[in-house]
Formats: sequence, C-alpha cells, structure tokens
Amino acid sequence: MSLPTVQRRGATLVALASTLGLLLAAPFTTSPAVSVPPAGDCTAAFPLDEVAAGQVVRGLTVESGVTPQPFDGEVLGVLDDGIGAGVDMIMMSLDSPAIQRAGGIWQGMSGSPVYDAADGRLIGAVAYGLSYGPSPIAGITPFEDMDDYLASAAQGPGRVRIGPAMAKRIAQHSDVTARQAAQGARHLPMPLGVSGISAHRLAAAKQLPYVTKDAYVAGRASSSAVPADIVAGGNIAASVAYGDVTLAGVGTATQVCDGRVVGFGHPMYFSGPASMSMHPAEAIYVQPDSLGAPFKVANLSAPAGTITDDRLTGITGTYEVLPKATTVTSDLTMGARHRVGSTQVTEPRAAAEATFYQLIGNHDRVVDGAIAGTETQSWRITGRDASGKPFGITVGERFTSREDITYEASVALADLVYAFTTLPGVTVDAVTSTGAVTTSTATYRLRGVQQLRQGQWVPLGRKEPALAKAGRKLYLRAVLSGPAGQKLVRSTFIVPKRASGMRGMAMFEGGGSIYSEGVSAESLPGLLKQLKGAVRNDELTAALGLSGRGPGIERSQVLGPVGLVVEGFRQVRVIVR
Repeated sequence: MSLPTVQRRGATLVALASTLGLLLAAPFTTSPAVSVPPAGDCTAAFPLDEVAAGQVVRGLTVESGVTPQPFDGEVLGVLDDGIGAGVDMIMMSLDSPAIQRAGGIWQGMSGSPVYDAADGRLIGAVAYGLSYGPSPIAGITPFEDMDDYLASAAQGPGRVRIGPAMAKRIAQHSDVTARQAAQGARHLPMPLGVSGISAHRLAAAKQLPYVTKDAYVAGRASSSAVPADIVAGGNIAASVAYGDVTLAGVGTATQVCDGRVVGFGHPMYFSGPASMSMHPAEAIYVQPDSLGAPFKVANLSAPAGTITDDRLTGITGTYEVLPKATTVTSDLTMGARHRVGSTQVTEPRAAAEATFYQLIGNHDRVVDGAIAGTETQSWRITGRDASGKPFGITVGERFTSREDITYEASVALADLVYAFTTLPGVTVDAVTSTGAVTTSTATYRLRGVQQLRQGQWVPLGRKEPALAKAGRKLYLRAVLSGPAGQKLVRSTFIVPKRASGMRGMAMFEGGGSIYSEGVSAESLPGLLKQLKGAVRNDELTAALGLSGRGPGIERSQVLGPVGLVVEGFRQVRVIVR
C-alpha cells in the first residue's frame, strides 16, 4: 500500500474527538498567520459501495510527537444511516502497538485517516467508539461524505445502534461481548480543554449559563509543532479562544489538499459555519483509561488558519488567514503587583466564557489567593451593531467580598458580554477590564432616613413619617454607617401640587443589596440604555411613591457613588398636606 507522504516531521498526534488531558501552548501571537500551506496528499476517496467485510485497511495517527505512525485493521461491515440520514458508518477492528498500549482507540484519534491496503485510496476517518469502555473497534466516517460535507446535513444521533449481526461480528474481533457491542457506538468525546485557570476555578464556574459544562482543565506548555505538521494522520486543533486562556479541542487531520484541511470525522460543536482558529499540535502521550476511552495529551502551537465549517461529518480548515477575533483584556493591580493579560476569542458564543476565564485567571496571577477584599473596576466594551455602526460604552463598578473577591469581581463583566453577544447582528470587537484590588472589606450600612424640617434634620421611623407639602420640595437624607463613622447622603424630591392629600412611601436601598438577575435586552439601544441607568454597588437608590385620588406619582434617583459598597434598605411613610 502507498500511504501519503508525510511532510517534514510528519503530522501531529491522532485524536478521537478529545481534549481530555490537553496541554495547551504558551501565549499565541495575534498577528495573521503567514505560513505556507502544505502541499497535501489529495488522496482519492474509496467508494463506499465497494467497502466490504474482511477488507484489509491501513491508517495513520500519532501517539506522541508530530509524526504519524501506521496502524492496521479490517472492515467488519457497514451500518446503514449509522451517522445520519443518508450517511453510513463503517465498522472496523483496528490494531497497532500504540492501540494495544492504550487498550483501544483513544480520544484525540478522531479524524485519523483509514486507507484501503491494496490501492491506498482513502476510505474514511476514525470518529466513533463503542459506548462500552475502551476497545479496538472504531466507527469510520466515509470520506465520500467528509469531502462534500459542506452541503447541509441533519443532526446526527448521539448514539448509533448496532444490530445483533454486527454485534456478534464485533465480539469475534475483540474482547467486547455481543451484549456490550449492542449498547451502540458514539462519536469519540471532544470535551473542551481550558488553559489558564485551575481545576477548582473551572468547577466553580459550571453554574454559569455560558460556561461549557464538560470542559476539562488543561495546563500550558510550549509546542514545537508547525503548520507543515498538519498532514493526513497528524494533529489538528480547533480553538474558540487562545492567548492567556485557550479553549480548544484536539483531533486528527484526515486529508490536506490544496490548502484545505478536513478532519475529526464528526463535529466539534455542530455549529455549521464556523470561525474557530486552526492550530498545529504536538502529542505527548496517550493516557490509558480502564473506564472510558483512552485520551491523548498534547500541546498546541500558534494558530495557522481558520476552521470555516463544523459539520455532521467533520471540520474543514484553511491556512494563512486567521479568523477575526474579539480581544478580551484584563489590566489588574494589587499593591506592587500588576499584570495585563489578553485572550483572542474567535467564536462569539465563547466570548462570555473566555471573559470570565480571562478575569479569574489574571486575578489568580496577581492576587494569588481566594481572599476577602474590595475591587474597583472600569469596563470598556466596543463593537458594531447589525448595520456596522460602531458603539462603545464604559461602565464603572465596585465589589466587596468577605469570602473571595477574585470570583466576585470576575462574573459581572462576563454576564454583560453574554448579554451583548446574544443580541442579533451585534459584534463585540474588544472587552477591557481595568481593576485595582485591596484587602479592605469595609462597606457602608444604611441605618436610617432623616427629613429636613425648619432647618433641622429629624430622624424618621415607624411613628414619625415624612411630612411633605404639595407643590414644595421634600428634603431627605440617608444615614450610612461605615468604618470612619457616619456618612449622610442627601436627596430632594419635588412634590407636585396635585399630590395634596396623597400618602405613600419613601425608600432607600444600597446598590450592594439590590438583587439583580443580570442585564438583558432585546435590542442594542435597549441594552445600552439599561447600562447607563444601572445602579453601582457603591451607589444607592432613593424612590418616592404616592397614591390617592387620580394617577399615582412615582419618582426615583440614583445617589453616589459614595466610596464604599452600600448595603441595606430603609423605608418611611410619607404624608402630603
């Protein structure tokens, strides 16, 4: 058999669709890729209707390093519509010293090309494993469908059913019983590898709605892999963010032809059109796993191009031009410690998740501990609306936490980015957070309300309402207590003449006590308006509500900022004469 020529040091490691154990590379450059695409192999596809049981096959994958190594196999049969309507799955039994060491095919092997041993034509890509534990049995996505998968395709099943005859055949070629084989096959897992944060941070983030639930914490290491290492049977990685924080999945390239790469054999997100960055990668080793599929551990290199499609039967990438990215920057100071970090986000759906990870990761570097404290922040978000018109907004905020200021100060901006990126047609170009952390946990507590009467401030309470005159001003002030004593914050309401005889309430509430489910709006103007009227944690609201004959009267004010987070709520009765 004549296998495709390996370019330079060969391709990267094989990958079932997996990033488990993924070690991601050091910070990447953000400039456009300038590498020359490999010449590729452009191997012809083997017709699916000629695939037959007993057919001998050969394949390429990577266990360690970047150079593909061969494996052997035999066709067991074809499952009609196994992947989707009109997309069959080829079942094979595979073998090599690497597969034996791992105990079966592994996560990260997805996309490994399989060729007919007689004439070298490309049959398809390793993409599926048995639902039951590690096994040498693989489901192959036909290359005929990968080659033209850019056409529309229906959502594939999460699990492929295996009938009794095929289950029996699988049992004859492996240690798996027919009953176990009948549990079906599923595409090799492709969890998201996340670098730049620790395991306990990732676990704590799972409650956030925009965070990938099956993400796996990955370390950071440099990789010597280069774009020319993306070859048939070599590593290929797709990332939605890279830099300080990298979110990526590693698999295997199936074919490189005329500057176009096809890989994985199954989707990463099944997003259809995509804008992920494409990376070379270097395998360290394959980790055996007695309970599930073994998985590959790998390092990523700088981006080499763009993943343009994420479809039912695989991903497609191109070289040289990198996808447009949202730059997320965290500029953080604590005493003499200061650091600026940034991440490039290529998929809008990942912007909120990457923002949270960027902030929490930079906090861990600068603050170096989950400590109590206070942080003042300034956020700047820029972008374009659906018509391409630019927008920008700056928001200030203050946080105080008696448990972990690093987490408290990292969530709100990510929530805000999520609100922007879910608006139809809105593009976020840059997100910047500038923060300063101290160990102080001092706050203000709202203790009471006073009214100015004939030049004297009178405390108000249950037995002492505020007395207002129709057509005149009502002077009130909130009494705050803090570490340096009292702070008095004044408010003024104009009481309309028609309010004569009305009664109601005056209410004060600290920004730190106002419950919020986060910002959201159906339009960009609505969201910007909401942000401009938002109450900071170091501000307080004053509201007046009156009712009686005729329409009710409602007035509200935002007071501050006052220098510390304000907590507490007070209300007093109001009588208008």
